[in-house]
Amino acid sequence: MSHPDNPLSDPARRKAQTMLVHGGTERSQHGETSEAIYFNSGFVYPTSGSAEARFKGEEPGHLYSRFSNPTVEMFQQRAALLEGAEAARGTATGMAAVTTALMAQVRAGDHVVAARALFGGCRYVVETYLPRWGVESTLVDGRNPENFARAMRPNTRVIFVETPTNPTLDLVDLRAVADITHAHGALLVVDNVFATPLWQKPLALGADLVTYSATKHMDGQGRAMGGVILGSRALIEGDIHTIIRQTGPSMSPFNAWVLLKGLETLPVRVRAMTESAEKVANFLADHPKVEVMAYPHHPSHPQYDLAMAQMERGSTLVAFSVKGGKNAAFKLADALALIAISNNLGDAKSIISHPATTTHQRFTPDELAGMGITPGLLRLSVGLEDADDLITDLSFGLDQV
Repeated sequence: MSHPDNPLSDPARRKAQTMLVHGGTERSQHGETSEAIYFNSGFVYPTSGSAEARFKGEEPGHLYSRFSNPTVEMFQQRAALLEGAEAARGTATGMAAVTTALMAQVRAGDHVVAARALFGGCRYVVETYLPRWGVESTLVDGRNPENFARAMRPNTRVIFVETPTNPTLDLVDLRAVADITHAHGALLVVDNVFATPLWQKPLALGADLVTYSATKHMDGQGRAMGGVILGSRALIEGDIHTIIRQTGPSMSPFNAWVLLKGLETLPVRVRAMTESAEKVANFLADHPKVEVMAYPHHPSHPQYDLAMAQMERGSTLVAFSVKGGKNAAFKLADALALIAISNNLGDAKSIISHPATTTHQRFTPDELAGMGITPGLLRLSVGLEDADDLITDLSFGLDQV
């Protein structure tokens, strides 16, 4: 118990790094320091009348861990405090978060506009999955906000973007697109996983819903799958909660506990990774065997001014294209000693991937070109290794090209 007059008794007055250690904590009668894992499926009601009241929403309490769970609730509250959101819902994976956020807002006959440059799974949901249920979609070049305005229809319900984009690190002007979205009575959904909640605040820039793959930076150590959707209480506790409750893309209590532990160290990890990413970006930008290097806070980025205005830091991802195409990219990646070949990101370990043959392999050459994904493009997620060691590793790899 703290003194009621202590200003930090009010969680809203705590800084982000403090909230990520203490936010949402609910201790049991045992007074544990680390959050408890309520690793159970069901809950016992004191009476039949109490069960009835809970199902009607007239009495607080948990019903079933597919609907809600104390450990998952702690994760949701902590994530919401960091994001500055009224409410949040955890999901089993990041793709479950994106799919649920979109499906909850649309009905047959509706229309969705999305940026063309998306993670492969997200683009599948927009251009293949939603149309199966009578929801049309239009893909546009998200770098120009006017493209969204031109694509809007009377039945457009949602605009969906990710920024920076996966894997090319293009940017979408969130404030401009939010204005266009709301002028047409639609909702803006933003996948903010690359920027992290530390370096970009989509809700403050006008977004209605924000999604994350919590598997990435929030866990940050390659352990647990998870996702989270954040926004207003009305949106989260309305159709989004109903979709999760009735269709079951729910977060595991154990994964929620792992992610709570990840959130405690998120600022320490992401700051260190960002500092290293800046050094790696500077190295790659000047290398003669690199055709293009993309990092939002590097002056060479074509949307540098927007990045400086919209993102506090450039975050942990670097994209670069090597001369010589796919063969050169493979030679570089295969020669690395520290940086692992994998399709995850936001991990403590540095990871490199070749998008054209992995996360985006199902697209045609023309579709890849439309997203800016060239045969020589590599996506680098910078981890917690010493930055000089990472540069030495990349330098050796480039020597093999």
